[in-house]
Amino acid sequence: MKLVILDAYAENPGDLSWDWLENVVEEYEIYDITPPDKVIERSIDADILVTNKTVLTADILSQLPKLRFISTLATGYNVIDTVYAAQRGIPVSNIPAY
Repeated sequence: MKLVILDAYAENPGDLSWDWLENVVEEYEIYDITPPDKVIERSIDADILVTNKTVLTADILSQLPKLRFISTLATGYNVIDTVYAAQRGIPVSNIPAY
């Protein structure tokens, strides 16, 4: 299972470690910031996508066949097309008590 964090800097500007992910997933990639033109390229093999500010539209999500779960590192999830995700059966989570 592969996890991709698209904009880790918003949550962790360098003072925390992501090493604990080694105990949770087989493979992971962490990007400080992902520009719009790199979202699909960086997400194409992801089973799990984690975002904060990176927008995940229906068009983007439709190009990610392996995607099984989306999480946002924030209270809101307005950057994720939750209607499309639901149509594909992809759960979306947030951090309600952030």
